[in-house]
Amino acid sequence: MKYMKLGTKPDTFYTEEAVRCICRSVLSDVPTDLIIHVKNTKYLLHKCGLIQRLCSNADNETGQPIPIALHDIPGGEEAFELCAKFCYGITINLSAHNFVAAISAAKFLRMTESVAKGNFIVKLDLFFESCILLGWKDSIMTLQSLWRHSGWSDDHRRMQPCMNSVIEKILIHPSQVAWSYSYTRPGYTKKQQRSAAPKDWWTEDVSELDLDIFRSIISTIRSTKKFPPALIGEALHVYAFKHLPSPLEFQEQAQSSSARTDDILNKHQRVLEAIVSMIPTEPGSVSASFLFRLLKIACYVGASTSTKAELIRRSGRQLDETTASDLLIPSTTDPRSHDISTVAAVLESFLLQFRRHMPREETERMIMSMTKVGRIYDDYLQIIASDSTLPVSKFIELAESLPEMAREEHDGLYQAIDTYLKEHAELSKAERKRLCRLIDCRKLSPEARANAIANDQLPLRTIVQLLFIEQERVGGAGGSKGAPAISTLNEFSDAMAAQDEARRFRHGLEGGHRREEPAMGARTDNTTVAPSPSEPKIAKDERKKKAEGLGDKCDNKTK
Repeated sequence: MKYMKLGTKPDTFYTEEAVRCICRSVLSDVPTDLIIHVKNTKYLLHKCGLIQRLCSNADNETGQPIPIALHDIPGGEEAFELCAKFCYGITINLSAHNFVAAISAAKFLRMTESVAKGNFIVKLDLFFESCILLGWKDSIMTLQSLWRHSGWSDDHRRMQPCMNSVIEKILIHPSQVAWSYSYTRPGYTKKQQRSAAPKDWWTEDVSELDLDIFRSIISTIRSTKKFPPALIGEALHVYAFKHLPSPLEFQEQAQSSSARTDDILNKHQRVLEAIVSMIPTEPGSVSASFLFRLLKIACYVGASTSTKAELIRRSGRQLDETTASDLLIPSTTDPRSHDISTVAAVLESFLLQFRRHMPREETERMIMSMTKVGRIYDDYLQIIASDSTLPVSKFIELAESLPEMAREEHDGLYQAIDTYLKEHAELSKAERKRLCRLIDCRKLSPEARANAIANDQLPLRTIVQLLFIEQERVGGAGGSKGAPAISTLNEFSDAMAAQDEARRFRHGLEGGHRREEPAMGARTDNTTVAPSPSEPKIAKDERKKKAEGLGDKCDNKTK
């Protein structure tokens, strides 16, 4: 931080006792002939050529000190006292901290060269050009102060030079950065010998600026095309963490009795929507975790529909980079439950990429991406399965929304269903059957199959199917793990379309005219259908013995 010292005399200002206000005066043998009121402070001073125009039109026929009210002076008492001390030649220190207040007050008092040579405004202009514009933090602090004082109106015409100074320094190669900057990333120490500053050395200091100034700077440096999109994304990331509370803070606020005021929510909404609008269009310019953080905040602050849609679209493009915890979006109406509709919309956005034919060279990468999403999504299902308020129909809808070919194995889906069954003991027999029908038993690992066979939460037909598959595996008759691999992305796209059609058809049957249950003992997908509750007790007992006998045979073969 740069400083300029003006004046040589010691500070002789002192405070006198007063009843209703603070009284400031200066030690002098000459009686004061000027009283200036600035808000809650009264100054007893002497007429001075530097501020002579303040009292040039005042009538002083009484011989008493002339009272003048300056309650609207920019910068208040502190700025006025700087100007007054300059008039008396008392030593003052100028810096970026007090420059804007001083220049505003000096202009208000018309301390120009026409009043006296070497007046305050000339000195301040010299300090601005020779010190502030050459410094990094000085320019940042002055730019922020100028904005808060006058906004874009910039009465002093110093805003643009200040902004240009900041932008020029940002565009300098990191190896040429020789000034102090703020950088508090974990693991970074300036004591280490480094040939150049980090590429994002400027992001923390710029994040101190008001939104409009920050947006203008980001827009300008993006237009130069000198920075990669990821570096712009990092600046947005730093700014968001500086000016937006975390989703956890919003959640805690929602659960407490005190709520955020509309003004604060509107401010957060404005910041969020501005950040989203500034994210570069290139994929990967910001992390998927950051996108989901913004999406969670958007739900809390009531962001516009277009902002949410944009975040959902971007999050969908990078869904394979997330974790299950990223997908946990608390419901704004009930913080104890989850916003599953938003996650479903993100998944749908991700799947849109696969519903069109793509070049063959993209096949391997896209299928790997789908497989990663399958694992992440099943981990997410395991977490939300413990939500006691989640209806079984919604859970099934969520599980079915992921294409079958995305699941190389069904261990994760089985664990999610197992968790749901344990947390929802009230489910009917039909609901349990419908839920377990989602599991492809051939895609379970041996460990998962063994666990499932011993799981008394599963319907009998599912356990019998598992026993059949185990018997085939031991006998060497079935090594298949479900559907064959997809070799091309076009096949993949066609398979997805067919699966969507099958799902719509199945839902139509269940929603309109429900499919009839198979007759007692009939075979469906290698399973023996459990008897209905209306069967005679003797028939039920016979069926149970047959199933137990089949299990014993499978166990003997295994041994």
